[in-house]
Amino acid sequence: MQLDKFTDYALRVLVALAVRAPERLSASTIAQLYQLSEHHLAKVASQLVRQGFVISERGRGGGLTLARRADEINIGAVVRALKAGSPVVECFGTDQSCRIMPACGLRKPLQEAQEAFFAALDQYTLADVTRSQRSLAALLVPL
Repeated sequence: MQLDKFTDYALRVLVALAVRAPERLSASTIAQLYQLSEHHLAKVASQLVRQGFVISERGRGGGLTLARRADEINIGAVVRALKAGSPVVECFGTDQSCRIMPACGLRKPLQEAQEAFFAALDQYTLADVTRSQRSLAALLVPL
C-alpha cells in the first residue's frame, strides 16, 4: 500500500508538533520547515483538526498543537482516518462495477495485505517515531 502525499504530509505535521511540543506552530511555519506548499499544508492541518489529532487556536499566539500526548496518538489510527475514502482497489470502496468481482481471487489477498499494512502501523505511536527528538529538532529548523 502506498501513502499519498496528503497522508505523508499529515504524518510530517504530527512529527513537527511532537518534536516542538508544547510550542504552537502555524501551518506556514511547518510548511517552511519541510519546504512544502503552505496552501496544501493548511488543508492537511484542517483535516488533522477535524479528525481530532490536532488542536488549532486562532489569533495572536495561536497555532497548531497536538490534541493528545504523542504516546496516545497511534500511527495506524492516523493513517486509517486519513485514508478512509481511499481503498487499495476500487472494489473495496463503493465502485462495484468490476466484471470479474463475483469470481475474483484477488480480493482476499489484497484485503489481507491492507490489514497487514495497518497492523504494522498499529504497533507504533507518535512518541515511538519521534524518539530521536534532539536529532529531529536539529533538522526541523527554518531555512
